[in-house]
Amino acid sequence: MTEPSALSTQHSGLGTQASALSTQHSALALEPMLTHIPEGPFLMGSADGREDEQPVHRVWVSAFAIGTYPVTNREYACFLHATGRKAPKAWDDPRFNRPNQPVVAVSWFEAVAYCEWLSAVCGQAYRLPTEAEWEKAARGGVAGIRYPWGNELPQWMNPYGRGEAFETPDDVGQDPPNGYGLHNMGDLVHVWCHDWYVADYYRRSPYRDPPGPSSGMRRVSRGGSWRHRIKVTRCAARSSLPPDRTFTDYGFRVARSPR
Repeated sequence: MTEPSALSTQHSGLGTQASALSTQHSALALEPMLTHIPEGPFLMGSADGREDEQPVHRVWVSAFAIGTYPVTNREYACFLHATGRKAPKAWDDPRFNRPNQPVVAVSWFEAVAYCEWLSAVCGQAYRLPTEAEWEKAARGGVAGIRYPWGNELPQWMNPYGRGEAFETPDDVGQDPPNGYGLHNMGDLVHVWCHDWYVADYYRRSPYRDPPGPSSGMRRVSRGGSWRHRIKVTRCAARSSLPPDRTFTDYGFRVARSPR
């Protein structure tokens, strides 16, 4: 990764780069790094977790690809330049405006808009991952694993071990990959998922490729964040938020089905 420099909401090195990419119409430059997740079943949920993580149930997920990293400020800047949308207010804060940090303070609607724009530019069908896809990816192909990195707290997450949170999200990719080669599945930011959130959905979830409830008031988010402690980094931990809300510990990563 290139050495990060500060972003601004108007004219910055990132803005210049985004302009160049837009001018060249370079789909290759915008194509995110993806990791292939094979089809197959896995056990979703946790028997000793919160009530909304139960019951543990077997789910079949078709093959798909998911972003190796969360979407970064650098990538999101290209979207803003191309569409004329406003930058997140968080970019005014130096804690959140490095190019290789995950973009934060983005609503579910804005994350979906990014996926739609990326699909049009790259000629691929990008979208947000479903909740089941995210959990399968987070488990890294290891049955019963508690956290994306294993069952114990690693040394690189030492602030969590002291019962603290981090002061700001790190750049993406600074952690060891999980079993599938994915980074930052348990730290940095909560990521938006496609699904509506309903607490007891697991009791009626279909076996194959569950799409989530047909309606709701909140959208599912998954993964831990720089702001929260270790308990929310578990693979089975669920969270949710109204889709129009934004917080500096919320970001997203893209997914894509096979052609």
